[in-house]
Amino acid sequence: MKDFAGKIAVVTGGGTGMGRELVRQLVAEGCNVAMCDVSAENMAETKRLCEAEKLPQGLRVTTHIADVSIEDQVLRFRDEVAEQQATDRIHLLFNNAGIGGGGSMLSNSREQWDKTFGVCWGGVYYNTRAFLPMLQKANEGHIVNTSSVNGFWASIGPGLPHTAYSAAKFAVKGFTEALINDLAMNAPHIKCSVVMPGHIGTSIVSNTRMVQTGSESGELSAAELEAARKRLAAYGVDVAQLSDADIQAKSADRARRFRDEAPMTAAAAAKVILDGVKADRWRILVGDDAHLLDKRVRENPEAAYTLDFFKSFAAASGWQLGG
Repeated sequence: MKDFAGKIAVVTGGGTGMGRELVRQLVAEGCNVAMCDVSAENMAETKRLCEAEKLPQGLRVTTHIADVSIEDQVLRFRDEVAEQQATDRIHLLFNNAGIGGGGSMLSNSREQWDKTFGVCWGGVYYNTRAFLPMLQKANEGHIVNTSSVNGFWASIGPGLPHTAYSAAKFAVKGFTEALINDLAMNAPHIKCSVVMPGHIGTSIVSNTRMVQTGSESGELSAAELEAARKRLAAYGVDVAQLSDADIQAKSADRARRFRDEAPMTAAAAAKVILDGVKADRWRILVGDDAHLLDKRVRENPEAAYTLDFFKSFAAASGWQLGG
């Protein structure tokens, strides 16, 4: 698929981050887009940004509320897309929605773990199932599944478990690779790509908290404060010297730094993804850190979860321990 003009794309998680930038760049190329998200406000801002750049005449940009971890909501999303885009087919499916959280099988609740796994893996599965018939009706199609560097390295450093997200992203990677042959045999006009970003400047930290707690308030609960203290202590911070207000401030600053001080912006990441689709690449690494980590894990997989491995990678890439 060398260009997107006149095509119809579905983008999950279109309210912020890479999802928002995918929508904006697709629209700029003359692509009709249907996006879903759990936040109507965020999607409205994405649409406003598209309209501010002057939509090509007749282009459709539609917004749909859907939690991708719930199949009934995904099916409703699909039906709304067919109605509001006035079509029985789509050309592009970007399974982009994702959250973090639920890092530990032992210390986090099952509800947190299952929610993270449900959004990051279930969303990919449910949307692919739901939209595949519409992709089959198009003359060409492409499924783009967002995994992560955590789809080949199940860690974000020592002292902080990362099981739900990593397990989901490994599933996304394996599913997409298996689809290559499945599609070639049964729907050869549909291609697929797995996207593996490193640290991209998005709002996933704050969005995760909103989804996991159901609260848009910036104030941490007692349980969240305790979890934050444990995380900081694991990184050698003397939390006994920190008040709850200090912990609150550090948590807010952590989310800000993840978004604003990342080595790659969401807009730059979206361009890499779209260029990869145009080049028909099934494996799209996003960011210098992703390329470096991929190389190092392949070179020495047995050492991938040692402290020395992480320190060496962090020194070379600029990754930092949490805080």
